[in-house]
Amino acid sequence: MDSRSNKRNTKKKRKWPYWVGGIILAIILIIGGTLFYLWNQVGNTVETMHSPLERNNNPERQTEISNRFKEKDSINALLLGVDERAGDRGRSDTMILLSLNPNTNSMLMLSIPRDTYVNIPGRGMDKINHSYAFGGTDLSVQTVEETFNVPIHVYGRVNMEGFQQGIDALGGVTVQNDLAFTQDGTTFQEGNIHLDGKEALSYIRMRKQDPNGDFGRTERQRKVIAAAIDEAASFSSITKFGDMLEILGGNVQTDLDMNRIQTLFTDYIGTRKNIETMKISGNGQLIGGIYYYVVPDEEFGRITTEINEHMEAR
Repeated sequence: MDSRSNKRNTKKKRKWPYWVGGIILAIILIIGGTLFYLWNQVGNTVETMHSPLERNNNPERQTEISNRFKEKDSINALLLGVDERAGDRGRSDTMILLSLNPNTNSMLMLSIPRDTYVNIPGRGMDKINHSYAFGGTDLSVQTVEETFNVPIHVYGRVNMEGFQQGIDALGGVTVQNDLAFTQDGTTFQEGNIHLDGKEALSYIRMRKQDPNGDFGRTERQRKVIAAAIDEAASFSSITKFGDMLEILGGNVQTDLDMNRIQTLFTDYIGTRKNIETMKISGNGQLIGGIYYYVVPDEEFGRITTEINEHMEAR
């Protein structure tokens, strides 16, 4: 091999690290650009969803809530599933009270029967789900706080159409079904079943065929929500990320800002691993010809005690 060949080979060897370095740099830039885009999109979506409650819009209350997040204290959240109609605010079809304790990595989940007979502030005794029709999210939160005598630190309001789209964006959810039934033309067999968005919505709405009535329905709600939380916690598809953000931005309202959402995922996500379901005991009664679910005061007191004990557990 002559000296010229040796020089050419030497140049090729020297160029090789530069090519590799250039490729690695390009990959880093692409990843960095993608992450910046996603972060920017997340920020825009959170800004669209962010809707603080009037009742929490004071410095003292905001400081109290902020401190709970900073100190990793237990927080209570109210989830509202709402059927909105054109020209009508609609009613809260689903009301779920969550208590998240990051110190014990546990969550209490209480599905509140929509016919529960309670005092709605400024309106008197009525079905608890009417609180949304009367005063939106603010009155719903106030009603739940006063009914169960526990603080609500955050809320999430989801349009049920958005719930369906969100389940689809996650790729569906798998739940253990204990009762075979048919709803909206779909048959749900016993055992593990995979649900797309439309099926999940039908699955959580059925109650007339269930021997446990609204309690069977709320148990199915719990299963679907728990499965959706698990799917969302492991959600990693960048190709679907934009779709999910678009769905959230158009169908969800919450008083969580970007920092608190980050804190939920870093400090509170472990609570999903140990979910305990609570049930309200009462009885159906006709009052003035209208059906209500009447709960004794002692039962409301029991629920309050259990939530407070859960919040204080270490």
